[in-house]
Parts: sequence; C-alpha cells; structure tokens
Amino acid sequence: MEIALTPLEFARRTARLHPDREAVVDGPVRLTYGAFFAGCDAWSSALQALGVGVGDRVAYIAPNGLPQLESFYAVPQIGAVLVPINFRLTAGDFAYILNHSGAVVACVHEDYLDAVDGIRGELATVKHFVAIGADRDHRPAGDGWLDYQALHASATGRVTKPAIGERDLLSINYTSGTTSRPKGVMITHRNAYLNTVGTLLHLPMTCADRYLWTLPMFHANGWTFTWTVTAVGGLHVCLPKVDPRVVFDLIARERVTMLCAAPTVLIGLAHAPDELRSAATRGVRVVTAGAPPAAATIQRIEEEFGWTLTQMYGLTETAPFITVCEPRPDHDGLSPEARAVVKARQGVELITSGELRVVDADDREVPHDGCTLGEIVVRGNVVMTGYYNDAAATDTALRGGWFHSGDAAVVHPDGFIEIRDRFKDVIISGGENISSVEVEGVLLRHPAVLEAAVVGVPDERWGEAPQAFVVLKPGMTVAPQELREFTRQRLAHFKTPREVTFVAELPKTATGKIQKFVLRQGRAAISAQ
Repeated sequence: MEIALTPLEFARRTARLHPDREAVVDGPVRLTYGAFFAGCDAWSSALQALGVGVGDRVAYIAPNGLPQLESFYAVPQIGAVLVPINFRLTAGDFAYILNHSGAVVACVHEDYLDAVDGIRGELATVKHFVAIGADRDHRPAGDGWLDYQALHASATGRVTKPAIGERDLLSINYTSGTTSRPKGVMITHRNAYLNTVGTLLHLPMTCADRYLWTLPMFHANGWTFTWTVTAVGGLHVCLPKVDPRVVFDLIARERVTMLCAAPTVLIGLAHAPDELRSAATRGVRVVTAGAPPAAATIQRIEEEFGWTLTQMYGLTETAPFITVCEPRPDHDGLSPEARAVVKARQGVELITSGELRVVDADDREVPHDGCTLGEIVVRGNVVMTGYYNDAAATDTALRGGWFHSGDAAVVHPDGFIEIRDRFKDVIISGGENISSVEVEGVLLRHPAVLEAAVVGVPDERWGEAPQAFVVLKPGMTVAPQELREFTRQRLAHFKTPREVTFVAELPKTATGKIQKFVLRQGRAAISAQ
C-alpha cells in the first residue's frame, strides 16, 4: 500500500525511534522528541478547536524558536497550510500577505504585536490573532489577542488527522518582493519531502548531529532543515537573532556540528572580533546558499575556522535546492585559493531535484565552455505548483514546462554551473557582458573590503559601465583608485569599475540579498543633481 510522500512521515519515524533523544534547545527550554511531538499535537488540537480545517491558512510572524518550529508539524498534520512570514517586513507587507493568502489565524511573536495590531482593521480573513510570548500586560491596547501559551497548555492533544495527499499544499512561502508585491510560492508535501531526501543524500546527517538555526525558519521553510534535522533525529538549537558572539558561544556550548548561513551571515562571522574567531570550534559543516558567495569568504571560513563549507543553489520556487557544489577527488589537489574558486560555483543537479539546464534566448542549451551565458531553467519534483492566486505570473515562470529562474549562468566543462548574475543585473558595456558577481568577488579579496556590490550605470561611450559600492572593514582605509587598480590587475580592463563609492552599508532585502536597484536609483539621483 502506498504512503504519501510528506515530511510528516519523518516525524512519525523519529517519534517511534527517538522519543527520548533531545530534540530542541530554545534558550532555557530543552525538549525530547517525545515531548516536542506531544506539543505539536497539543497545538494542532488547539487550532482545530479554533475552527481551523483542511486547506485553511495559518500564518506565523515569529523568529526562530520552539513555536515557529512546532508550526511545521502542527499545521500541516491537520491538513492546513502554513504561511511563514518574513518578520523583517513592514506592517504594510504583513497586511498584504495576510490578506492575499487568506489566512484565518495569525500567530504573532511579541516583538511584532504592535505592527500587526495597527493593521488589524485592514485584515479581511483573519478570525483569530494569537500572541506568542507576551503576557497580557505587554500586549497592545486593543483587545482580541489570544494567548498562545494558555491555548497550548489547555489543549487536549486529541487531534483529528485527515488523510494527506502528497500533492496537497503544505505551505505558501512569499518571495521578498524587492521590486513588486511578494508572490506566494505554493509548496506541496511532495516538494518538501523530496527536497529533504535530496539534501540528506548529498549532505548526510545522523542523530548525532546538532544543528544551529542561524538561518530564519521562514526562509523557504528553513531550506527544509525544519524537517531534515528531525528526519535523522538530530538536535535543533534555536537562535532568534544572529549575533556572532552568541553564534560562536552556542556552537561551543551545544557542541554544534552543522549550520546553514547566507553569504551575508558568513561575512559577519568571518570578520567577527579576533577573540571570537581564534576560539572558534573546528569541524563544523556549513551550508551556504541564497546568493553567490565570494571565493575569498569561503577560503577564509575554511582555513581560519577549520569549517567545511558546501554551497547549494535554489529558489523559493524550487523548495529550494536544485544544485549542490559536490566535492570531487580532483578538487583535493587544488591549492586552497583554487579550491575556493571551485567551491564558489553552484555545482550540479541534486539526485532528486530533476533536470536543470542553462539555455539561451531560443531555449537551446549553451555550450559547456565556462563562458557562454544563459538562463537557468529546471523541471522536476521540487518545482512549485505555481504562485498563489496569480495565474499570469505562474504562466510566465513555468512557460514551456520549465521553471525559468531569471539567473544568468555559465556551465563549465565538468558540468558545474556558475551563476554570473541575475539577468536584470548583467552589465553590458560596449557589447560585452560583465558579471557583477565576478567583479565583486575580486573586490572582496582586497584586505580592506568587507562588502561590495557592483551595478551598471549609464555611460555615453559604452552604454553602461560598472560602478562599485564598497563597505570597508572597521578602521580600514583605501583610496578608490587603489581598488580600481586592484581590480584591473585581476580582470579584463573593461570590467574595472569606473567609479568606487564608499558607503556605510549596502541596502538589502529582509533575507539579506543586496538590492542593486536601490543602488542604481541612488546613482541616478546623484547624477541628476
């Protein structure tokens, strides 16, 4: 008899095999898997008592912690749909997502109660507002907030669990919406299950692993590690906010073996105070994704900390992973610098993700020469079913039976793909394509540079020319011309930034991606003055 492919199966197995094994550490709270799953059942029964049924959407605005982790089991096991919302968004974004998703319950952490309370009058579908972590004296003045802890404690734990189909909707994950309204990516139980299995095939874990939650759980379902860690009976170590001092302390104190981090987090760790870096626990396995990391950052993390870093690539729309930069024997003989260059590539298809190609404007696969630019397209078992309530955007993204990523990449002779840019960020100067990612990677090798972003700006002669925006390391100084010359010595001259502008920080989305359109707009505003 067939059983649906759903991450709920991982919970069933782990509950049976590892009930007494430690499951979650959240500040002073420590739970075994038996206690954790009992808590999930209690919250499921509380939601059903509130009238939540099959297909209803339950939204969360909460940092990494036990209630948020619990949602990835308590909500889907009653056939409801989880909507994990980026808590770094604005109140206006919260209102749009809650309305667009049709959420009937909004579970809100105490840090965001005021923001949501201010928009409650705009919310058409939410029937119940649940406050997480705040006592009555610290809630907004408006009434109508239910208490998460009280509901949880009084729940019976008796759950009616409907039959789950593997193609049933599990979650709606909203994109960051840097230039338009966020889109709701529909992820099925099958999508999540197969991405979890693929992750474990390429990044094996066991019940001895202790995973630190530096990555937000709301971000593409925590890159499915909300289920991956549980699948093997590993330990979830929750971290509500990334602070290098806390990260290094938890790694040592909780004997952490693995974590996931976007490149912006890795940069923060790589340039933490000397006393933190020098005491870093060695042997930690790190997964990075979300944006192409610089080879210099990879090299520093591996050499200085003794950590092993693996890059993966994917999108919210692909649940998320579709490639992994898998290690190969021929990489072992490379110098540390050359190996870091290879590890900065996005790699090859996961065994479970489906078929991936890099194609030109006529949908023909580009040659594997490491030079010819094309768009990454993919089809397979991890691709979303579409954008929620947005048929036009779905048709555009899934045209021709392939998901079109918008990422510009090349394919090397060994089959490894390497992202050169988002297509909208490729700089075309005198008919030549310039990868902003490539130029940024060179700038980040300069000892004074902490972060860098390169964009195309209008040029009368060449059409466009690259301009660099640079954040320097604390206490460091360098002349713009020195950085231009540093780049010129390592790249073709036409790729050298025409200008270098120093900034205190780079504009970023709520998930840490650099907003290059903001830099271009700022440059345009400066030029117009």
